[in-house]
Amino acid sequence: MLFGHIELHTELRWGCLPIRLSSCNLAYDQAGKQRKFQLQELDELRLEAYENSRIYKQKFLRKEFQVGQKVLLFNSRLKLITGKLRSRWDGPFVITNVFPYCAVELKDEHTNNTFLIKLFHEGPTPTASDMETISLMESTPPDDSP
Repeated sequence: MLFGHIELHTELRWGCLPIRLSSCNLAYDQAGKQRKFQLQELDELRLEAYENSRIYKQKFLRKEFQVGQKVLLFNSRLKLITGKLRSRWDGPFVITNVFPYCAVELKDEHTNNTFLIKLFHEGPTPTASDMETISLMESTPPDDSP
């Protein structure tokens, strides 16, 4: 060596302060455990989403209709109008014929495969005695003049 002995000072930084090498290993172990925990959580979320998808398919994709069953007909024209109080379902209609792939023939309607229908659950029908009439007009007091 021509100019003498030279010492090089380098710091080793791998995700931690350069205090001791054992502290770096400890930080890597903690980071590894945290990453494994995150992957386990992600796997649990994926399995839960898969289960929810399976339940949804079982509940909504299998629609079997029988002749004589009452259904409601989806009114696609009301999809463009946003209104909470307006029902998007018309009916009930009675099924007169069932075709493959969920196509049905409704009473007094033409066959159309693009209709979206759902079951009509008939409940108690209100009678006139069960209804209450509320007037929105202000009542005027009777004239006492002779």
